[in-house]
Amino acid sequence: MGTSAHGLRIAIAYPPLPSGKGVALLTQNRQFQWFSRPTYIFPVVPASAATMLKAAGHEVLFLDGIAAELSTAQFNRRLAEFAPDLVVVETKTPVVKRHWRWIAAAKSAPWGRNASFVMVGDHVTALPEESFTNSPVDYVITGGDWDFLLTNLAGSFGRPEEFEPGIWYRLGAKIENTGPFKLDHDLDSAPPIDRDLVNWQLYSRRNGNFKRHPGTYIMAARDCWHAKCTFCSWTTLYPRYRVRSVEKVVDEIERLVDCYGVREIMDDSGTFPVGKWLEDFCREMIRRGLSRRVSIDCNMRFGVLGEAEYRLMRKAGFRLVLFGVESANQNTLDRFCKRLKVEDVERGAAWASSAGLAVHLTFMFGHAWEGPQEIANTVALARRLLANGHAATLQCTLTIPYPGTPLFRELDAGDGLLTRDWDDYDQRSAVTKTPLASEEEIKRAIRAVYRGFLQPRALWHLFRRNLFDFGFYYRGMRYLIGHLLDFRG
Repeated sequence: MGTSAHGLRIAIAYPPLPSGKGVALLTQNRQFQWFSRPTYIFPVVPASAATMLKAAGHEVLFLDGIAAELSTAQFNRRLAEFAPDLVVVETKTPVVKRHWRWIAAAKSAPWGRNASFVMVGDHVTALPEESFTNSPVDYVITGGDWDFLLTNLAGSFGRPEEFEPGIWYRLGAKIENTGPFKLDHDLDSAPPIDRDLVNWQLYSRRNGNFKRHPGTYIMAARDCWHAKCTFCSWTTLYPRYRVRSVEKVVDEIERLVDCYGVREIMDDSGTFPVGKWLEDFCREMIRRGLSRRVSIDCNMRFGVLGEAEYRLMRKAGFRLVLFGVESANQNTLDRFCKRLKVEDVERGAAWASSAGLAVHLTFMFGHAWEGPQEIANTVALARRLLANGHAATLQCTLTIPYPGTPLFRELDAGDGLLTRDWDDYDQRSAVTKTPLASEEEIKRAIRAVYRGFLQPRALWHLFRRNLFDFGFYYRGMRYLIGHLLDFRG
């Protein structure tokens, strides 16, 4: 293997995934979907990995063939011109088989014969040996701190005795590993992300969360302080919660505003920090005057914050708060270990919206134990929240039990899965047996929720919030049509 004078030549690569199903929503995504209308999420952890590698003296190519809308030929040509020593691929359950095939093909290409290939993500964290069996991959990095582990692998290349815990690798005909990954890295020690290195503009506009452009993503924490929802694939990556310092996070926001002209920031932590951290963050945003210069979006949980906290967040510049509801049925919330009461949803949404925050809700349909009445309850709750103006936007998905999650283990052990063909875990069809409801009933319910945006009262609240913002109406209508197409019968 050849290296440059400064270290390895490393490509963090997202191969194009052409499909009649739509555009792959892959980068740093918790629930993979094919979208009829493209949405590109800025990948914070991969971007951090690229930045760390560059700071360590390696030559880095960040090549997202999906967001850059490259053809397969264009993408492969870029990689061939770069001549990487190491190629890193973030994967997800519904496309892991495609990535196996791509790695096999790349290994046979002239540019890939002397390169080593690395796979990362929640799927390979759950099933690391599987990728060695099904592809010629050289390394699998498990856990969510793969930016730190990749930097360690590159710096210790050829010396596996120096690898950190969490790395799997080939040693001759054997597959070896360094033991379970540890989330013991100091998040504040990571250098500020080099946004130019990772082509941040590709993700700055075509994203349904952003009302103001350009927008980008950060992560104040990894990943969710609850971390017990049985369906969440990222609990596989981050069983332990860690938070960056308030000063570091606000410094990053200030740099994004001053240096890049960013007008909206989505924090992609599974759940934004609360308590004293949240209060200190809000006070610092206000003190620096950033609350008037940039909008902040984040993920949150119901049942934790009260009216006063939501008002402080709004004063600090928060615009959009995203909540996972999943179901209007207490039995389902309990089975998912949500630690959430149904009544918390309507009360919390009312508090947040009355504070001036736009509330985004997510719902899941296709739970194995729910029948028509339970499905109707969730549809009614979602439409009621839209009509009352307590939800500005929402999103529906099918229940997908990803490998590594308690939900997958439960359904797999109880003969509750229709298939273990990973290609089918892509939100386009049910993979969970639902004896009480048909797939068409489930998809019809999802379409009914999305049509809730067209209720007269919901439209009134939409116009009231976004008076004369015709660009927002246009984008919203296109996303609505796209979601209806995504779940057509």
